[in-house]
Amino acid sequence: MSRRKTERLLNLVICLLATRRPLSAEQIRHAVPGYDRDGDEAFQRMFERDKNELREIGIPIEVHRDPWEDEPGYRIQREAYELPEITLEPDEAAVLGLAAQVWQRASLAEAASGALLKLRAGGVATDAGPGEALELRVDTRDPSFPPLWEAVRDRRVVRFDYRPAAGESVRTRTVEPWGVISRRGRWYVAGFDRDRQAPRVFRLSRISGQVAAVGRPGAVEVPEGVDLRSMVGFPEEAMEERTAVLKVRQGACEGLRQVARSVREGEDGWDMVELVFADPERLAGWIASLGAGVVVLGPPDAREAVIARLKGALA
Repeated sequence: MSRRKTERLLNLVICLLATRRPLSAEQIRHAVPGYDRDGDEAFQRMFERDKNELREIGIPIEVHRDPWEDEPGYRIQREAYELPEITLEPDEAAVLGLAAQVWQRASLAEAASGALLKLRAGGVATDAGPGEALELRVDTRDPSFPPLWEAVRDRRVVRFDYRPAAGESVRTRTVEPWGVISRRGRWYVAGFDRDRQAPRVFRLSRISGQVAAVGRPGAVEVPEGVDLRSMVGFPEEAMEERTAVLKVRQGACEGLRQVARSVREGEDGWDMVELVFADPERLAGWIASLGAGVVVLGPPDAREAVIARLKGALA
């Protein structure tokens, strides 16, 4: 696919995500870079091809027909477009992090901003931050995550206060960090503990206070062949798939409904939904983000995991 076409498709997605009301083909033609230079017939052919290609890769472009308008309108509902929570391995997150830096510097960002400016200039109301739906984020509230991530990147020794378990005293650790890893909703740093002279793993939620960088960058050498996943205790076998039973508020959580095994109309404004899952912690992270729109009925460990997430957010 050519660069020009890639930019046009991306700008079309941003345009249809950003608008608060359906846009006609003519409005899209003038708002999206790559269309406004073509003649009427050429634009119609190109626009139809672009819509079909986006739908083929799973982007849900909706068509709205207003009886008071001659032309149909188009938009992308954010709830239908957004994906559930995605867990990335460290190497995958690193690659996407580099891609995000390229995105910030590329001409795509400028072209996308231009599309939104054209929409607003034409009197079309847009959401404040449509680019958020295309932005890579790491889901962690641990304040020690940013300095540890930077220390791994810069291969720099760190020092922090750490409480091994509840009731134990806090001790200062000096660590050569090899990697920051997520497992079942919790984050860990693995590396060489200089105090114990041995490889160790530390849970970020048990780190107290600030993480301080020690010494110069480039001082940490990661041993060849080290397996960070096994250090944190990842199981070799895949987790067994099970079915969660949910009550979902009618008219809400469209993304969840699309991936559900079954949806049955219920009573009192709620539907009964069955959803296949494997990891209760990963499921809890997604369900808790949906707030009051979902209630987990079972199994018990999935319900308890969601309750724990919600209590943590309340605290």
